[in-house]
Amino acid sequence: MAALPAPAVGKHTGTNSCSLRQPQPCIRLTQVYLLMEPRTATRRWKSLRALALLCPALSLLLIIACWTVGWGTIHSERHAVYESAQKDANLYARAYEQYVTRSVGQMDQVAMQLKQSWEQSGATLNLRDLYHAGMFTDAAFVEVSIADSKGRVHNSSRPQAAPRDVHDTESFVFHKNNNSTALRIGVASEQDRPIQNTVEFTRRLETPDDNFAGVLILTIDASYFTAFYNERVLGHDGMVALLGESGNLRLEQHGDAMPGVEQASLLLGQLGFGEHEGVRWMDGGTFSDSQARLLSWRKSPAYPVVAYVGMSQRELLQATDAASRDILRNCALATAVLLLLGLWGTRLARRAVSRQHEEDEVRRAYRTATESANEGFYMASAIRDPGGRITDFEIIDCNERGAQFYGLRRADLVGSRVLSMSATIFGENLLATYVAAMESGFYEDDRQLPAAGNGQLRWGHRRLVRVGNGLAITLQDVSERKLHEQELERLANEDALTRLPNRYWLNRFLPDALAAAAEAGSSLALLFIDLDDFKHVNDTQGHTTGDLLLREAAARLKSLMRKGDHVVRFGGDEFVVLLAPAGTDRQIIAVAERILTAIAEPFSIGDESQSVGASIGISVFPRDGNDPENLIKHGDIAMYSGKSEGKGQYRFFDPLLFNRLKSHAKLRYDLQQALDRDELHLYYQPRVDTKTGELRSMEALVRWIHPELGMIPPLEFIPLAEASGLIIRVGEIVMAQACAQIAAWRNLGLSLVPVSINVSPKQFSQGSIHRQLAIQMDKYQVESDLLEVEITESAMMGDQEEILAELSSIRALGIKLHVDDFGTGYSSLSQLQKLKMDVLKVDKAFTMELDRSREGRIFFQAIVSMAHALGMAVVAEGVETAEQLAILQEMNCNEVQGYYFARPMPADQMASYMQRRFLVPERRTHESSQQRIAGSMRRPANFAS
Repeated sequence: MAALPAPAVGKHTGTNSCSLRQPQPCIRLTQVYLLMEPRTATRRWKSLRALALLCPALSLLLIIACWTVGWGTIHSERHAVYESAQKDANLYARAYEQYVTRSVGQMDQVAMQLKQSWEQSGATLNLRDLYHAGMFTDAAFVEVSIADSKGRVHNSSRPQAAPRDVHDTESFVFHKNNNSTALRIGVASEQDRPIQNTVEFTRRLETPDDNFAGVLILTIDASYFTAFYNERVLGHDGMVALLGESGNLRLEQHGDAMPGVEQASLLLGQLGFGEHEGVRWMDGGTFSDSQARLLSWRKSPAYPVVAYVGMSQRELLQATDAASRDILRNCALATAVLLLLGLWGTRLARRAVSRQHEEDEVRRAYRTATESANEGFYMASAIRDPGGRITDFEIIDCNERGAQFYGLRRADLVGSRVLSMSATIFGENLLATYVAAMESGFYEDDRQLPAAGNGQLRWGHRRLVRVGNGLAITLQDVSERKLHEQELERLANEDALTRLPNRYWLNRFLPDALAAAAEAGSSLALLFIDLDDFKHVNDTQGHTTGDLLLREAAARLKSLMRKGDHVVRFGGDEFVVLLAPAGTDRQIIAVAERILTAIAEPFSIGDESQSVGASIGISVFPRDGNDPENLIKHGDIAMYSGKSEGKGQYRFFDPLLFNRLKSHAKLRYDLQQALDRDELHLYYQPRVDTKTGELRSMEALVRWIHPELGMIPPLEFIPLAEASGLIIRVGEIVMAQACAQIAAWRNLGLSLVPVSINVSPKQFSQGSIHRQLAIQMDKYQVESDLLEVEITESAMMGDQEEILAELSSIRALGIKLHVDDFGTGYSSLSQLQKLKMDVLKVDKAFTMELDRSREGRIFFQAIVSMAHALGMAVVAEGVETAEQLAILQEMNCNEVQGYYFARPMPADQMASYMQRRFLVPERRTHESSQQRIAGSMRRPANFAS
């Protein structure tokens, strides 16, 4: 006799292959009889004549065994369903959590962009105008509004009959009393339903001096977060839910119900779990429809929300319950047969002649009992050579369901040999598997059939159990469950927008890819790609256009890659390309250049053309790192390096650049600490009268005295302060220290002169310089004629109305205004005339040319004449020689400043210079220098010098 083999090609997920554990399926007494040869059956019946009195007892024992095994099989099947369902629920909860985190992250970005736009616009941003410009038109946006510092909503994306008052809402009170600008997730106060229709995202708004200015409110439709529900995956009675960790937020979607309807008002009750993620079976009392469900949850790692997925226990067990009923039916039939056998045993002596007829009846009864089952049942008899070695198996019986699995009829399958079937149907050496099952007594596995197979199965679960000289085999169709698992795996590893692998996939794939590259001795290149100007497209054209552009960009990247390369959407407008093997740097550069060229081509989105670029950072394994984290980090660093030097470039990772960035970050951190520890000090450089050498004023210059590194040059930390926004605090410290020092000198009885302080373009654009000056002057009782403000040309290139207003406010305090480093910017004569500055300070680059060329003197003289014509005094910076001083005296330059007189010095040393008053050294040398220079000016100029 021989048994039908299960599918045997493709993926093998066998468990305890050829193990020695006891068989689990119900082995019926009828199978034992059917697997016996005729002569063995005859001997068996003769033995039963002597045991006729024991047959009823034996039948009872076998009935008990049959029902015990049957119930055990049902329990095992239900347990397997529970385990599989828990795995499915966990995978889907993870996918839903990633969807929720990504969706909330998008709202976080929108809120941050609106906050920055509102604050940069000086609180003049009009949301209604943005709505008419195409923003907030997505159905997810119910309303976008801004409440002022008193809680009145005057600014909204939707028209209002009258301003609303939100001053007593929980979110407004929270932002007003907390200095954090982080995104807050909550619900509208007017929603008293247990399940909300909308979600509120709020963010604190601040004035330029970091005071509370109001709250930005994004009201989002709840269906935006619950649209992830998929009835094909979760079933008709499944559900998804999103809960806030604080307990006040709850969104749900299940079955045909819409979020927030009354029938779901008690759904989940006060449910809450402390673990980060988990799976739990919940009884029907937890839900309003009284259905028990498998509930899986996962907390977002980025936001205080928890994603829940629920699947109906009834739907999960529907197929298993049907199989259980079949098993119970078979057990009932087997019980009937065994009872008959017991009765027959008492009459065996009189019915020996009818043995063959009774055997046929038993065979027919078995087939009748199994034909209605969902599983395929097969019986295989071992064929042995004279030495007892198994040479083949023969299929001696099966049910129609089992034959259908292989695209055959029962009559065609019965009588087949395993050796003849292996190559033609299953593509596997089934004989070896069957022999192993005979030796161990049991074999179980999941098998995947080839796509071109003759059968109807794609995935099958088979069990082979030894019975006498043969095997009893069951085959169950698990194709739907396997496809479900594959779909969940795909959702977890694929970006929903571009259909590219996502960051989760990359983190799982890279370790194996690096191990393979190391084993092969080859390299692997990671190209970190960021789309240039994509934010502009998103802001001006909307997120829909941005999404379409991302899809097109992904398609272009995929079209450029080789078969073994990979394109990954890392997040936002960032992509990662893996080249394996990478080849030489020249080959990597060729790929990077193709990418830059392809992305630079305009994208046709709808009826319009959108243009973006790309910046690429390249890290190479093993040169730039041996693990995924470092390769990704180094590629990111290289990308931002190229982006900072100009967009549309590629850059390889450079360890020196990494060290420089680390040093830069350390210095920025130290600067923040320095502001708190009062490590910034003012040095003072005198300005003297050009003719007399008398001290007329001085410039206050900030210096950083680092406790470990000593004096940090201003050229190192001033640009750092500008880039990080710390320059505002630095400017406030300079104003305070300058006024405090003037008061200190006054208390010493020194003759005071004006002190000029520098303000940066960022301070000037804030429009708060005059307020800070007024505060410090009032605090230290400093007269306005003792302070002067120096402004660079670049600070005057902004909005003319704002510039004039700030200059006017400073001038109203009685403070003189200087144009600093004149000649290095873009000031025009008309601009200087319009701004009405008091002093013009000529950059040292022009002073250095005074004694070098005739052209330099002519140009400087033109600047002096122009300034005097506009009523402005002139200060020459960078005077270092007596010759330069002599020329400036002849040009009637008003004041001079430079190392020739004094370097910047601390306040106590400056006090001694204030007592001396006259600071020009070696007056006699100056006069002789003047005569020598005057003579040179009368000679013809040497233009070749």
